[in-house]
Amino acid sequence: MNTLICGSIAYDTIMVFHDEFRKHILPEQIHILNVAFLVPDMRREFGGCAGNIAYNLKMLNGSPLVMATVGDDHQPYSYRMEKLGLDASHVRHVEGTFCAQAFITTDVKDNQITAFHPGAMNHSHLNSVLDAKEVSLGIISPDGREGMLKHAQEFFEAGIPFIFDPGQGMPMFDGTELMAFIEKADYLTVNDYEAKMLQEKTGRTIEELAKHVKALVVTLGSEGSLIHAGSKEIRIPAVEPEAVLDPTGCGDAYRAGLLYGIANDLDWETTGRLASLLGSVKIAHRGGQNHEMGMDEIKRRYRKAFGADL
Repeated sequence: MNTLICGSIAYDTIMVFHDEFRKHILPEQIHILNVAFLVPDMRREFGGCAGNIAYNLKMLNGSPLVMATVGDDHQPYSYRMEKLGLDASHVRHVEGTFCAQAFITTDVKDNQITAFHPGAMNHSHLNSVLDAKEVSLGIISPDGREGMLKHAQEFFEAGIPFIFDPGQGMPMFDGTELMAFIEKADYLTVNDYEAKMLQEKTGRTIEELAKHVKALVVTLGSEGSLIHAGSKEIRIPAVEPEAVLDPTGCGDAYRAGLLYGIANDLDWETTGRLASLLGSVKIAHRGGQNHEMGMDEIKRRYRKAFGADL
């Protein structure tokens, strides 16, 4: 059976400014801001939540189906998905648009200035969960607002369990809308900052929100993660990475581990540990999809990190 991954397909253009932004921005002139930064270093990465999650789930020998919308500049990404063996039959080309893309400029102090263009992502509602066949599990990750609302309703009506992963899409919804997502979802995952925002918007504590789903997962960066499942609170340790190069896509790698564990009926402790391991593997590489590892190596690393077999 397949795992349907609803979310964005995007390009990330990452540029490095070899100085500090603050030295070139005059606070007293901020009302007429007009600055330019020379960025000698630039790279373009394949990204987007759906693309990153599918990449990692495929690495685990899972069966991801990507449901996303792309623009006229999709050919390099489509070719990559074909090479990786990722099923793109539910990736819709929306003519007259660009793929979603982020333009990120970082200075030497790791401050960032980001511009995000949603592009074709705004048309994600043109896709329907009901068009995908043999789906036993799904995830709704950040995407176009109308698409996220539609896909949650379709998963719910079709009786397909799914993870709600609001991520950076959370500001698009008010507390009532977020509660409607949570009441339809079987699982909920957020990072620690998003958890605080979710509590503020809904007026509910994490413990109260956890009662609406089978499991609520809160990632805590280098502090690991916390899984609220039933009446249990399971603390998952972080895995020491080989290097800390780039956190971009770590959350997506973690979510692929969750999907794999749920699809394969693993217990929550094992599922969380696998997810934690994938995040650790990802952070040692730049970009969201430049880490490569076979299942045998993943099992070896799991055994080394946790003293148990996966």
